[in-house]
Amino acid sequence: MSDTGNAVKIHIMDKEYLVACPKEEQPALIASARYLDEKMTDIRESGKVVGIDRIAVMTALNLAHEIVASSGSERENESCGERIRQLNDRIGDALERYKLAGLN
Repeated sequence: MSDTGNAVKIHIMDKEYLVACPKEEQPALIASARYLDEKMTDIRESGKVVGIDRIAVMTALNLAHEIVASSGSERENESCGERIRQLNDRIGDALERYKLAGLN
């Protein structure tokens, strides 16, 4: 990743986040944020899960299941698992910053 100084505004469940992202990866980040927003909104609207933290976890589990189910080899699953762990850490950090800022 070359230039990480570029920040992109993304919106997820009516909240705005500023994410550092190399310019060449920005379209993928924006598409990913839209997809995540759709999935989280679907779960929220189902009425079965309450609270942003729980919605985020349920969405992450659903997406992880989709990834694992769609990939065939164990090596791919391990790679996906590592990527999911990294994303989970980033989500946790963002939620923590969100809570510390008193925006919840």
